[in-house]
Amino acid sequence: MAGALRIKSGSKLRLALDAPIGKEPNFSMVCTFVKSLDEATFLISIPMRGGQPLQVDDQQKLLFCYGADADAMIVAGYVDDVVKEGIRRYWKIRRVSEQRPFFRRADERLKVTIPIHYSQPTWTPDEDGIVHPEEGMTLDISAGGLAAYQNYNFSVGEACEVTLPTIGATREGQEIENVVSVVCWAREAPKGSPFRRICGYQFRFADGEERQRMQDYVANIKRRYKL
Repeated sequence: MAGALRIKSGSKLRLALDAPIGKEPNFSMVCTFVKSLDEATFLISIPMRGGQPLQVDDQQKLLFCYGADADAMIVAGYVDDVVKEGIRRYWKIRRVSEQRPFFRRADERLKVTIPIHYSQPTWTPDEDGIVHPEEGMTLDISAGGLAAYQNYNFSVGEACEVTLPTIGATREGQEIENVVSVVCWAREAPKGSPFRRICGYQFRFADGEERQRMQDYVANIKRRYKL
């Protein structure tokens, strides 16, 4: 936890039920932030849906979006209890460690499975001085980022370098090496998956040329796989 949430009492929060892997959460509900109780819990007004108080159990993960534009953030939590203060009732939310920037997806996302490699320069090299990357597999990719199955447990906000394989024989299809990628979210993979984790990454480009190269690469994937 990075301390209590810095949200003013009375602020409106957009609320969504946690979405299945590969789907965007739908922030269609609204609630009011009441106050932080400690670093791990806070109170909100009970949100309404269809004119009735929303009914969820303590196993349903909720996503709260707060802030605006580039400063918008998401925090996740579960309903821990119903708290009564005077004549009002509130949900006590037990916050989980996941907290990430809210990115509005500007690029088309392609659902495609391709192998990737990822590593960090700080990883310990072998006796020959070589840092061996880990293997992963994409769930989807866009010119702005990707989601991938993997085994290494990155934390939200960590950066790594991702290498994408050759797709086709054209210039646009050449391998792309060491794309700086920042972890936006991370969670356990579903049972039965050959990987332990799923991570969402946002690419960080040094200049417009790098960005254009990724746009060409993703466009080539779309042509090759007829997506």
